[in-house]
Amino acid sequence: MKFDYLDRYLLEQAPSKAEIVKAVLQHPAQLPAAAAFYEGIRLLGARTPELTFVALRLVLAGKAADDERVTRLRDIVERARAAGPDRQAAVQAYYEELA
Repeated sequence: MKFDYLDRYLLEQAPSKAEIVKAVLQHPAQLPAAAAFYEGIRLLGARTPELTFVALRLVLAGKAADDERVTRLRDIVERARAAGPDRQAAVQAYYEELA
């Protein structure tokens, strides 16, 4: 499954959080492990914490959303968003983490 809209949001913070909430809820994956994340996003809307999207993306990749993985992917996302010289390496690390 492809989740380009979620990847773009996590790596570039685009589109806005309100738009990504709408997109995520319009295109839910039919994975039991993701159901609680969708419910939380539905309830919180644009107030959904960033970590929820990070954890959801891990689950959508078939990975466990445990503390270690969520923290590692969040750190990678922050490096990619910083848009410095490490950005390309961070984007590559992001996709490797989800592979």
